[in-house]
Amino acid sequence: CWFHAQKLKRFAIGIQNFGKMQYDYSKNKEEHPEPIRAEVKGLIPEWLQGTLIRNGPGLFSLGETRYNHWFDGMALLHSFTIKKGEVTYRSKYLRGDTYNSNTQANRIVVSEMGTMAYPDPCKNIFSKVITFLSHTIPDFTDNCANNIIKYGNDYHATSETNYIRKIDPITLDTQDKVDYLKYLPANIVASHTHYDTEGNSYSMGTCIAEKGKTKYLLFKVPGGSRSDGSPPLKSAEVVCTVPCRSLLTPSYYHSFGMTDNYFVFIEQPLKLDILKMATAYLRRVSWASCMKFHPEDSTLIHLIDRKTKKEVGIKFYTGAMAVFHQVNAFEDDGHVVFDVICYDDNSLYEMFYLDKLKEQMGADTTYCKPKCKRFVLPLNDMGETGEDLVKLKYTTASAVKEKDGKVLCQGEVLCDGVELPRINYNFNGKKYRYSYMCCVDISPVAKKIVKFDAETKQQIEWTGGDGFASEPVFIPRPDAVEEDDGVVLTSIINAKPAQGGFLLVLDGKSFKEVARACIDVDFHMDMHGYFIPDSS
Repeated sequence: CWFHAQKLKRFAIGIQNFGKMQYDYSKNKEEHPEPIRAEVKGLIPEWLQGTLIRNGPGLFSLGETRYNHWFDGMALLHSFTIKKGEVTYRSKYLRGDTYNSNTQANRIVVSEMGTMAYPDPCKNIFSKVITFLSHTIPDFTDNCANNIIKYGNDYHATSETNYIRKIDPITLDTQDKVDYLKYLPANIVASHTHYDTEGNSYSMGTCIAEKGKTKYLLFKVPGGSRSDGSPPLKSAEVVCTVPCRSLLTPSYYHSFGMTDNYFVFIEQPLKLDILKMATAYLRRVSWASCMKFHPEDSTLIHLIDRKTKKEVGIKFYTGAMAVFHQVNAFEDDGHVVFDVICYDDNSLYEMFYLDKLKEQMGADTTYCKPKCKRFVLPLNDMGETGEDLVKLKYTTASAVKEKDGKVLCQGEVLCDGVELPRINYNFNGKKYRYSYMCCVDISPVAKKIVKFDAETKQQIEWTGGDGFASEPVFIPRPDAVEEDDGVVLTSIINAKPAQGGFLLVLDGKSFKEVARACIDVDFHMDMHGYFIPDSS
């Protein structure tokens, strides 16, 4: 009877705390390399054929060592292949040099941004000296746990170092290691890439202290395959460069904007201190500790003409902010409109240290909610000092001309508490209305996703109860005319014990559930995804 009473007591406590359940970020996940057939509930549209690949960290400890930051975990790819109304799932760890070295040693031997690796104390002095020398000029990790990008006809797992890893999009097998530095002077490359209608890719990187100068560069990789079978990056060309405002403290960035005629780059006061990074290993601190937000600095907004390959003459700036994701950019009646997700500081990165995440589980924590802001950049600065140069009637964003000729931009808050924005990519660089985002109004862990209408400012929500939602990806219906004619795909992690997750299919217009594909697998929280339509 006592045992039964204790069991009931534990059950009651479990029910009481169920609504407070949090995702365990530090839990190592199991891979499932063989395809698993899902149980489909509902009806998947016949036209939806292809594979959604998602990427994110899945392994956080090896032997007696563990990572400090969630972003540092070993990349775990997973995919959902949709064909004739059926769904198959598989997942596989990215087996790059970093993964192989760590697993062979059964400890973390390759440093990541938030975790510095040190030699095994049991190793001899010779091994320790070699390890020290290798960190004097560090060779960055190829643990590409952030996103999936396409160059030519090749798909790659990527993070933000000079390395990316080619993958097989069907089997998820790890293939060639690609070093940007063999083709471009790019020490750091953004995780997000843009594509034009011809299949060309556009990316952005940072060239550190080359010939005494640090600069940002935008480069183009032609679509299709090279006739000699060499990597697509061999055909990469630098479209334009932007000088960094400081030699040894370049701005951190994660994405940029692109319209038909312009690139938009935010040089924010979240900076990497290169000298501190060079001595981080010696000082026994992480590279992430060398990234600092400077609230006293302004944020520069660079507008680059794609035809002239130069910045426009107008100097735009706004107050200090931290930006990771852009929503979209477009041109309208002599203006460039640029929508971004922004923060007041860099506390988001700090929140994802695993020790802090553990402390926050079930606790009330202060959270700096992101805002979706609209900035408007007038292409003509003809006006009086103090005049607002924005002439668009549908926005309260302003761009005021100052005495020195610079233009101070103030953004319009479209909505708040949202992140990981995606749109119908057919409208990328064009005037658009709808975006699909994770709702992070309470914490950075999303339990809801939203469809946001930038015209009416209305939101439609889908709530998964106690499930955790990943970044929503919009797939347009073939030959669709209306912007929201399609479906939204997102993977849902089930918080209930001993129950698997599912791929959720929502109607793009009504935002109502169309179907779900249930898989008896403990999904991992990922970052970004890429949908590859079935060419057949």
